[in-house]
Parts: sequence; structure tokens; C-alpha cells
Amino acid sequence: MRDLFRFLLGIRDTLLFLALMVVASLLLYSGNMHHRAVAINSSNAVAGTVLAWRDQVAEYTNLREVNARLAAENADWRNRHSSAYAPSVNPVVRINDTLHAQQYAYVPAKIVGSTWHKQRNYVTLDKGEANGVRKGMGVIGPDGIVGVVHDASARFASVISVLNPEVKTSVKLKRSGNFGLLYWDTGDPASASMVDIPKHVRVAVGDTVVTMGGDGVYPTDAPVGVVAEVSSPPGRPDQAVVVRLFEDLTRSGYVYVVNDLRRAERDSLQQRQQPQ
Repeated sequence: MRDLFRFLLGIRDTLLFLALMVVASLLLYSGNMHHRAVAINSSNAVAGTVLAWRDQVAEYTNLREVNARLAAENADWRNRHSSAYAPSVNPVVRINDTLHAQQYAYVPAKIVGSTWHKQRNYVTLDKGEANGVRKGMGVIGPDGIVGVVHDASARFASVISVLNPEVKTSVKLKRSGNFGLLYWDTGDPASASMVDIPKHVRVAVGDTVVTMGGDGVYPTDAPVGVVAEVSSPPGRPDQAVVVRLFEDLTRSGYVYVVNDLRRAERDSLQQRQQPQ
């Protein structure tokens, strides 16, 4: 302790100079609007640079996971490609030939902003109307559904997240085919409720939940999650089913906007069916 006081006593002139310089700087910036604006802009620039570095480091550390996802998707594509099949050597082959037409087109996009801890959560994408993204299109991730496009500008799109009570998605139990609505009322970003499942329907923990499809938003059987809890509250006509979502909606990364190529035709027919 004595040595510390001796050291401070030896540099007392330097310490006094630094203290006076700090006081002078505070008086200068507090009494001069121009200098204050310069100081604020400089601090904002430094903070922005630090945040940009942090985002770059975080994105770099996630490259292994992104590459793994891309490799898995490429493997799935190659499994579906004709080059993965060999010609049959059997002298007699039964062929069930079916004409296929493309129904869905997918627009890859990156999440540039999102919330998951609010009562109503949204996701912002870096693709918009210039890329074919329109209001009402569904958005899916590598593991499950994400939300529905709420609005779009030329280069960006706002998506109502599944973690939003305003979104009710038609889903079904993959095993039995019984359908209901996915509704976020749990307050947990990893789960949601499946409502309108009658009490006579057998629902088991671990059952897979997928989309119904046919509504022009999501393809049929797109993954949603698995049943985590099931109960039958008294006085309620349906079961209380909690679904653990497949997609991690607290992360950033790449997603796919779903364009149902038959939606316009189906919507036009339904409008003609409505009474005038």
C-alpha cells in the first residue's frame, strides 16, 4: 500500500493534467451544441462499428451449422434427382405413370430482424416484391413453419410470426389425420397450442403435427412440431394440446417464402361461389 501511494505521488502532475483535461472536455461539450453533436455522432459510429463486428463474428461462428443445413438439403435434393436412380434389369416392369405439375415455388430469404419475447412478434426478411414476395405467402424454415407475410416493400417483407396470436394455422395430427388450429397462447417461443381437437380423438405425446395445406399458405404436410402435453380440462369441448415447435424462432438465418402457383385460380373460383 505504501508503494502504491509513492507511485501515485510520483505521477501526481500527470494525474492532475488528465483530470483537468476531462473537466475541460465536459465543459466544452456541455456548453457547445456543435461539439456535443460531434461527440454523439462519434459515439454512435463507434457503437455501430462494434455491433457490426459482433454480428460478423456471430455469423462466422454459425457457418458450420449453416453449412450442415445446406448439405442436408442438398442431399435431400440429390435423393430426389433422376441421377440417384438406376435402370431396372427386370424383364417385366409395372409402371404407375403420373403427370406432375409444379404447384409451389420457393424464394430463399434471410431473416434480418425478428422478435420472440413480445405479445405479438414479427420477422423481417431481406426479400420483397421485387423478388416475387407478396402478402399472404407462407414462410418456412429448415425445420418447420415460421409465419405468414404481412406486408412487403420492394426489397423487404414483414412476416407475422407463428409466435403471434393473430396467426391461426390449420394443422393436423400426422398419425390420425385429425385437424385443428395452431394458436400461440403459451408465451413460450418454443411451443404453441393446438386447439379444436375433440375429446374423443386419441392424442399421444410424441405425435407429429404437420400443416393441413390447401389454403394457399403452406404446402400439405409441412413440419410443425410434436405433441408435448395433452390434457382434458373440464367444461371445455376440446382437448388442451401443447405442441413443441420444430423451428427455432429465436434464431436468425435463412428461410423460404412459399408461393402457391394455384392460389390465384382457387381464390378466383371461391369468390365466384360467394353469393352476390
